[in-house]
Amino acid sequence: MSAELKLALRQYANDAGFVGFGVCRPDAIPEIAERLKTFVADGRHGQMGWMAERMHWRGAPNALWPEAKSVIMLAEPYTPNHDPLAVLNHADKAAISVYAQNKDYHDIVKKRLKRVGRWLIEQSPEAEIKVFVDTAPVMEKPLAAAAGLGWQGKHTNLLSRDLGNWFFLGAIFTTVELPVDDAGRENCGSCRACLDACPTNAFPTPFQLDARRCISYLTIEHHGPVDVELREKMGNRIYGCDDCLAVCPWNKFAVEARELKYKARLDLKAPDLRQLVQLDDTAFRAMFSGSPIKRIGRDRFVRNVLYAIGNSGLSELKHYAQRLIADPDETVQDAAKWAVQRL
Repeated sequence: MSAELKLALRQYANDAGFVGFGVCRPDAIPEIAERLKTFVADGRHGQMGWMAERMHWRGAPNALWPEAKSVIMLAEPYTPNHDPLAVLNHADKAAISVYAQNKDYHDIVKKRLKRVGRWLIEQSPEAEIKVFVDTAPVMEKPLAAAAGLGWQGKHTNLLSRDLGNWFFLGAIFTTVELPVDDAGRENCGSCRACLDACPTNAFPTPFQLDARRCISYLTIEHHGPVDVELREKMGNRIYGCDDCLAVCPWNKFAVEARELKYKARLDLKAPDLRQLVQLDDTAFRAMFSGSPIKRIGRDRFVRNVLYAIGNSGLSELKHYAQRLIADPDETVQDAAKWAVQRL
C-alpha cells in the first residue's frame, strides 16, 4: 500500500506544480552534523547566528520532529527565460538575483506544500505532517540529495541531471512511512565553471562555501559595512548573486518555470541605479511589497546600491551618492562616502 500511496503522491505533487519528488528517512544524513559543526567553528557562517543557535536540529532532522518517519523532498523550478548575467555588463543598472525578481517564493512553495500535505492526510487520516520552506532549521539540500533529487555541486547548491540548478526546495515531514529513493550521485566531474565564476573566491575548495565572501550573503544577511576589498568585487550585484548557478553546464536540462509569479518583473530585470538609490523607506516598501527583497530593509538595500554606484565608474552618478552622505543610517553614510571617493 505504501508503494502505491507514494506513486499516487508523486503524481499529485507533479500536478500541483512540483517537478522533482523524492523520499528519504529523517536520519539519512548523519554526516551533516559534523560538517555543520566544522562550518560554524571556522566562522564561515558569518553573522548568521541562527545557524549556530539551532545546530542540534539542523544537523539531525530526526531530532527536529522525532515522530517523523519520512521526509518528502520536492523541487519547484524558477528557471529564468533571460540571461541573468547580461545585466552585469551595464554599469548603470542593478543586478538582482533571479529568484527575487518577483514574488516571494516562501509563500508560494509553502502553499503548494500544504496542498500536497492535505492530500496525503486525506489518503491516510492517521497521518501527521509538517512543511518547511527555507525558514526552519532544516538542511534542505542534503536531504534532497539523500532523497535522490540530485547532488550538491561544487558550488554547494543542489544540482540535477534532469532539472539543472534553478529550483526551490520544499520539505514535508510526515509520520507516514514511505519507500525511500536512492540517494543522488555527484556528477560534477572535473568541471570548475562555478568555482571560477565566483567574483569573490567564496569557495575555499570545491564543495565548500565561505559565506563571509559570498555576495548573496553580503547583500542579504550581512549587517553594517562590507569589507572594502569585497565591495570592489560586488560589481553591480545589489541583491544576491547568480554567477555560480548561471554558468553550470547542467542547466541545459533546466525545466521551464511553471509558476507565473516567478516570471521576472520588467522593472526588476535590470533596474536603474539612479531610481533605486533615491528610495526612502516608504517608497522602498511600496516597490518591494510581496518581494523577498523587502525583508532586508531600505538601509541595507541602499547600501548595496551605493556600492554598485561606486563600482560603476560613471561620474554622472556621483551626485546621487553625495546626497546620502548625511543619511540618518551610518552604514549608508559610509557607503555614500566610499562611492563618492571611488568616482
